[in-house]
Amino acid sequence: MNSQLKDYCILKGGTGFPELFQGKKEGDFPFIKVSDMSLTGNEKYITVANNYINKTIASSIGATIFPANSIVFAKVGAALLLNRRRILTTSTIIDNNMMAAIPAKVNTEFLYYFLSSLDFADFVQTGALPSINQSVLDNIHFPVFKPLEQQRIAKILSTIDQTIAHTEALIQKYQQIKAGLMHDLFTRGITPDGQLRPPREQAPELYKETAIGWIPREWEAKKLGNILAESGGYLQTGPFGSQLHAHEYTFEGVPVVMPQDINDGKISIAEITRIPEKRAEILHRHRLKVGDIIIARRGELSRASGITDLEKSWICGTGCFLLRLGGSALDAKFFSYAYRHDLVQRQVVGLAVGSTMPSLNNSVMSALYFPHINIDEQNRISARIEIVEQEVETLNRQKRKLTKQKSGLMQDLLTGKVPVTLSES
Repeated sequence: MNSQLKDYCILKGGTGFPELFQGKKEGDFPFIKVSDMSLTGNEKYITVANNYINKTIASSIGATIFPANSIVFAKVGAALLLNRRRILTTSTIIDNNMMAAIPAKVNTEFLYYFLSSLDFADFVQTGALPSINQSVLDNIHFPVFKPLEQQRIAKILSTIDQTIAHTEALIQKYQQIKAGLMHDLFTRGITPDGQLRPPREQAPELYKETAIGWIPREWEAKKLGNILAESGGYLQTGPFGSQLHAHEYTFEGVPVVMPQDINDGKISIAEITRIPEKRAEILHRHRLKVGDIIIARRGELSRASGITDLEKSWICGTGCFLLRLGGSALDAKFFSYAYRHDLVQRQVVGLAVGSTMPSLNNSVMSALYFPHINIDEQNRISARIEIVEQEVETLNRQKRKLTKQKSGLMQDLLTGKVPVTLSES
């Protein structure tokens, strides 16, 4: 049977509204815009709106009111926005940059998962403002399943969605734990017996005021330039100008770390650029060593990562600093954590140059104050943070695995490649 999407739901776009009716925080109907698609933490339902419209205005302008359980999505915008789907939880009005699928002869969640399996970028028509071609969407093939099969498929996919949401909640929880822990560690430290020092409010005699705020009396606040001078370390910018051209990048070879490759204190190779080994040899002074720190010097300036055995001999790319601490009294992980913490980032924000894209230079970096403490306490602080980071990474791996599993299930179940068992409740 050759069934089409329009046989199972009604596809309809929203209507443009004068700005006069936007920005209302109260009213009878939520008014959903494309920007609202990212406001809810639950990616399946949309429950938050910035704008509302009352019944009188809605009636006077002939607004279409979409019922709860309609699936809404952007019909104009970047691929990331085009591929977000949300189920309405109440009667809602949407703007003219959006579209909704109103379920007719189909299970709501089944329709949601079917639409989520499509890449809407494939249905975009070119023009002054590229948008989804509704007629093409109307006529795409829709899989035929009995109502009980639809319910079963929706339940299977909903269950894995719930597991993903639970994992995301745990990740957020541990991120909050980490933020609180880092605040305590960089203001109170850890004593040799593994305990945080008492808060300053309880034991003011244990602390002193410095350029970076109140810190334990045993600590010092030192400029990075002075720390490097004392330790024999140095700071240098990555290759730029004629040293390395974009046309030299290849798909194989030695990875070149750019600012966008540094996320959450780690280096991602997902979209990393590379250069041939022979070219890397010429840029030997920019090759990374274990114990180095690589720091973004433009854009998002909190990006920094310590270098491990995995990144050894990679290249510090354009837009980054290579920080080589020098000496055995400095722990790279500690300095990487300290740099990303508010203790140092407050200074970075205040000293960064450039209005369009903030950036850092050697003199700014050298002027940053860091907590300078004995190596044993540095190691204790780093180890405590690593425990939480490892838990977050474990959860992120679980999330990636679940997301991949969901993608495979959607492909198998929605195409009928793998039949569902209706006897299961």
